[in-house]
Amino acid sequence: MRRGHISVAGLSVLFALGLAAWEVYFFWFAGSFKSLNGTLGWFTPDRLGFNVAWLCALYLTYQLLSIPFSLPSGANRFMGVVDGMASLVPLAVVLIVVFGKTQLLGSWERWETAGLLIFVTMVDLFGGYMFNIALSRRTMDVGQSPI
Repeated sequence: MRRGHISVAGLSVLFALGLAAWEVYFFWFAGSFKSLNGTLGWFTPDRLGFNVAWLCALYLTYQLLSIPFSLPSGANRFMGVVDGMASLVPLAVVLIVVFGKTQLLGSWERWETAGLLIFVTMVDLFGGYMFNIALSRRTMDVGQSPI
């Protein structure tokens, strides 16, 4: 019987899709259900700032620190490509909100949240790309002289 295991790259993809799902909830649906009135978690419209900072810090920490641990399984290049492309989904959601649906950003706090999420997802994309290049091609040799 085969047991289901999730790889480091698979968990990274799930985190990226989870952040995108949270962004959709936050920008489109948070605060619109008056019967719930802020009982659906910490990330309601009136609880921003530190909570969003922790969410972004945990997301970015896992995304960037998981790169070296997923390299030994380099035989499966497809999952690596999916992992890199999944990081585009949260960035796309925020960019759609900022440039296409600005009516969803009715308060200064939501603009700050959108800016923070754009910054974090771009660091994830470009930092992940830089780590992959550095680790796969060994372009960052420490301790060797240039002679």
